[in-house]
Amino acid sequence: MFKGGLLEVGAMCAEARKVIIIGSGPAGYTSGLYAARALLEPLMFAGYMSGGQLMLTSDVENFPGYPQGVEGPAMMIHMREQAERFGLEVQDKNVERVDLSERPFGVWVEGEEFRAEALIISTGAEAIWLGVEGEDAQKGRGISTCATCDGAFFRDDEVIVVGGGDSAMEEATFLTRFASKVTIIHRRDVFRSSKVMYERATSNPKIEIRTFRQVKLWLSDEKGLTGAILEDPRDGSEEEIVCTGAFIAIGHKPLTGFLDSQVETDSEGYIVHFDNTMTSVPGVFAAGDVVDKRYRQAITAAGMGCQAAMDAEKWLEGQH
Repeated sequence: MFKGGLLEVGAMCAEARKVIIIGSGPAGYTSGLYAARALLEPLMFAGYMSGGQLMLTSDVENFPGYPQGVEGPAMMIHMREQAERFGLEVQDKNVERVDLSERPFGVWVEGEEFRAEALIISTGAEAIWLGVEGEDAQKGRGISTCATCDGAFFRDDEVIVVGGGDSAMEEATFLTRFASKVTIIHRRDVFRSSKVMYERATSNPKIEIRTFRQVKLWLSDEKGLTGAILEDPRDGSEEEIVCTGAFIAIGHKPLTGFLDSQVETDSEGYIVHFDNTMTSVPGVFAAGDVVDKRYRQAITAAGMGCQAAMDAEKWLEGQH
């Protein structure tokens, strides 16, 4: 039973926070900043790898306010420190599960129960990697999952794009603005991309498509990525390709498993908005890449984090 801000559970009482933020990154930290400045005393569970995908990004040059660019981890530290200065409480822990069947909502973290009148979900979406030898060492040192973020670092270089869908075609076409040559690597000769996107890529003189090829091993030296060993899945034959940049475009997976289908998602698992940033559960808001499968940029995630915090604040006012 909910009494005076406390939820009585047997002999245990868990104080209900006004707002709990699940996840960090640009969306989470911005929502934390706005919620803290609104005196909502937000609590954030940032996850074991707080900061999200930008913790794997070496340089960020397209976020306003950094004329010389900034390393992804440094920018996340700046955002976190700014939000904490206004009162955001951050715990670097993962949320195991939630109960959204009644308010205040239940949040379980490492076996401990927390309660909140409103939730903001900003857990993001993780890029799907190939998982081949040498990949972990070269993430952010030549291997990327975002051409918009990192393409400009490969001016006049030869790069490859791995994938066969619209994202791969779009990434490859975008990269021709900078790279001298872009090679699309696909393990089959059938593409999931739309006809329009495929024809746009194949008609570009800078783009070459290699089918029946998959990356077996990444090659590198002390400076970074130098190429890859490609394998033909039909007979196992191998060849080497030279490249200083590689972009993995085989999809993203939104981090929504802990919700256990209590919030409506689309066919790919992304959270669906119903009223501005509110989800299908009143009082539960979502921001960033856990919602956005189109832009996936730090600046758009931050903007949505601001919206989610303001929406949560107004919703809480309406409840009282």
